[in-house]
Amino acid sequence: MSQCVFCRIVSGELPATFLYEDDGVVAFPDLHPAAPTHVLVVPRRHVASLADDTADDQELLGRLLLAAAEVARRLGIAATGYRIVINTGPQAGQLVPHLHLHLLAGRELGWPPG
Repeated sequence: MSQCVFCRIVSGELPATFLYEDDGVVAFPDLHPAAPTHVLVVPRRHVASLADDTADDQELLGRLLLAAAEVARRLGIAATGYRIVINTGPQAGQLVPHLHLHLLAGRELGWPPG
């Protein structure tokens, strides 16, 4: 997956400021933020989308959510609230074919989204 932009970020080929990292997950600011706080939480291992995950990926999916919660704590937004979004497939707005979470905060987030 050497052409995948997130794989290239994870490997260090493309620059990014990691706000969180462990052996399975990294988090970095979105280059095109949709909210004052917009962080992407990405698994180091390439998985194209949530639709490609299996029961074997339960730990990875849990780690992504826990990493997002940790980023929210570090950024001081955990108490005021944040939204986690996973776009799956092109019709849902997934632009990069690598599973990732969007952590959004810093403004009133309307409902329903989209």
